[in-house]
Amino acid sequence: MAGILDSSRMRTFIAQALNVSTENVHAMVLGGHGDTMVPLPRFSTVAGIPITELMSKEQIDAINTRTCNGGAEIVKLLKTGSAYYAPAAAAVEMVAAILLDKNKVVPCAAYLEGEYGIDGIFVGVPVKLGAGGIVEILQLKLAEDEKAALLKSAASVKELCGVLK
Repeated sequence: MAGILDSSRMRTFIAQALNVSTENVHAMVLGGHGDTMVPLPRFSTVAGIPITELMSKEQIDAINTRTCNGGAEIVKLLKTGSAYYAPAAAAVEMVAAILLDKNKVVPCAAYLEGEYGIDGIFVGVPVKLGAGGIVEILQLKLAEDEKAALLKSAASVKELCGVLK
């Protein structure tokens, strides 16, 4: 659910920066949950308009950074405890997509077997989520820098899994 959570935070930051409803914003964040996550401004839109046409590079870079640090920002504001609302909301979104067989496109952890050049680990990528769980893994045509960032994130996930063994 981390992909949904991180994308939701990015949506909120975009909406705040442009003074629009979050209902008009779609955002895409791939990779692991943490400082190697991969916000994708090219695939993030407001009412179908890419944010790259609505915001400066500096604004987008600031939103990307804030997205990557969003969890820590919330924990700091709470002072005690952890960020719990966004994970719960993301889990509810996933459960609804499965129970209602929505085939909803969301970024979430999927076991990759060569997709995006990644094999043998779970990494956040866009999927269709329906009654059978992951119905399909969608493969975006990533730019070279986006692909490199996703591979770096996947390597970080793999390293963490190795530590946990």
